[in-house]
Amino acid sequence: MDARSRVFSSFTIVKGSLIEETYSIFRDWDYGVSKFENLRRVRDENTIGATSTNWALNVTKVMNRRFDPEGRDRPLVGLAKADCDREVWKPLLLYHMTRDEFLVRDFLVNWLFPQFRAGTCRVRVDDVFLYLNGLRKMSGIEWSGSWSESTLKRVGSGLLRIATDFGLLQGAQVREFASYQLPDASFLYLLHAMMDREANARRVIDADDWHMFLMDEDDVERELLRLHQFRRLDFDVAGSLAQIKLPAATAADFARELR
Repeated sequence: MDARSRVFSSFTIVKGSLIEETYSIFRDWDYGVSKFENLRRVRDENTIGATSTNWALNVTKVMNRRFDPEGRDRPLVGLAKADCDREVWKPLLLYHMTRDEFLVRDFLVNWLFPQFRAGTCRVRVDDVFLYLNGLRKMSGIEWSGSWSESTLKRVGSGLLRIATDFGLLQGAQVREFASYQLPDASFLYLLHAMMDREANARRVIDADDWHMFLMDEDDVERELLRLHQFRRLDFDVAGSLAQIKLPAATAADFARELR
């Protein structure tokens, strides 16, 4: 995580998930020039078809904040350039953006997932407002700017929209949990990415990251066993011990196989 990974920024949340804009920008990414030059071209030439110059500027600001296309996010760029199926690509985008968007990750992992597990049927902006107010007690967090009650509600609405954009929720004014299922290719990529970070299979199975996709460790084990049966990977488990052998050495290698 970089120095801003525990900064709560209302700007990026309110601007939204930007799924289509991000896909379009990464699909046209030029590795031969800098990140600054790529984003300048998006802004100056309006390559995303933005409705206004100001919106194009805002999109490039969010992109600059969220992603490192030459480093950790390069596999995501490569998949967009290869016209990866968006339904496969979207969960990967969520994983990559939440490595820096700490508030989105905390909301999904520590608030939305527990609501799902508790059997909550509907979630509203007012519910998220209470969650955001509770974050003020957290240590080690930097709040970007002064957040008024109006800002908190805009951020709460933004978080619900992001969860809806990624298929976790459905509805408009009142959101309900959707029937969400990770595509196999997305699940395999995420396994590779988590194993890149943590070589211990049990810790990967138990990782909080899966909560972003409304999955717990039992769900992960079931998927591993199913994919093992289809010979997509090798998975052995005995009590608390687990071993996973993946089809590629790294997430970047697996991403190249997906193209």
